[in-house]
Amino acid sequence: MKNNSRDFEFTIEAGRAERHYWMDLWRYRELFYILAWRDIAVRYKQTIIGVAWAVLRPLLTMMIFVVVFGKIAKLPSEGVPYSIFVFAAMLPWTFFATAFSDASNSLIGNSNLISKVYFPRLIIPAASVIVAGVDFLISFVILIALMLWYQYLPGWQIVTLPLFLLLAFFAALGAGLYVAALNVKYRDFRFVIPFIVQLGLYISPVGFSTTIVPEKFQLLYYLNPMVGVIDGFRWAISGGRTAFNMTELMMSIVMITFLCILGIYHFRKTEKTFADVI
Repeated sequence: MKNNSRDFEFTIEAGRAERHYWMDLWRYRELFYILAWRDIAVRYKQTIIGVAWAVLRPLLTMMIFVVVFGKIAKLPSEGVPYSIFVFAAMLPWTFFATAFSDASNSLIGNSNLISKVYFPRLIIPAASVIVAGVDFLISFVILIALMLWYQYLPGWQIVTLPLFLLLAFFAALGAGLYVAALNVKYRDFRFVIPFIVQLGLYISPVGFSTTIVPEKFQLLYYLNPMVGVIDGFRWAISGGRTAFNMTELMMSIVMITFLCILGIYHFRKTEKTFADVI
């Protein structure tokens, strides 16, 4: 009788959690702050590597791209200094890559917490994305330094940067939620994540302009959700000098919305099994 009573109480609690899941996200907001601050502290507190990595990673990649694509291949930079042209694209890509990787591995990294107490598990990957935002702010200082060096002033388009950063955030969160759920069940999937990130870097317009893509393939190319984000970010930094159009922006919004819906749906569908499987 006692066991039946416990099972009944568990069923009631599980049903209540399911009905009030989205309200619980707000109720557990302090846990979100704690997890985000913990991840930031782990990466930056009493370390040099954390801050240095946030600067060196996009900076070294930019230098390689400048040499390979700018000096050797002599690809066009649409009238913008090639260093700024590449670094303006590296910022949203690095933010996306870091946020996606951290979100994808976040559940495995918090397995002890998941197996002990109830809370909306969606909080964990969402909190992990915040660290990528801090990396972005640190790297943005390098972009400002480059613009001062080249005496390059942006136009009014600079005010649209938060919009493109927000799109990158949701792209990383949607994809990260889906892969994080897969990562719980299939542990070897974590080895696929670096390959996805590396492949994405080269098929996204980071070291080159979208204008070099043949016109008949451009709509297909726009299916990459980061194309509109990267081109939009570059357009905002360059003061409207670089190529950007509403078609790629709308395609990015559609694809990012699809990623978020798919990611949340798959995450919620498998979330009940996380504590048992992890």
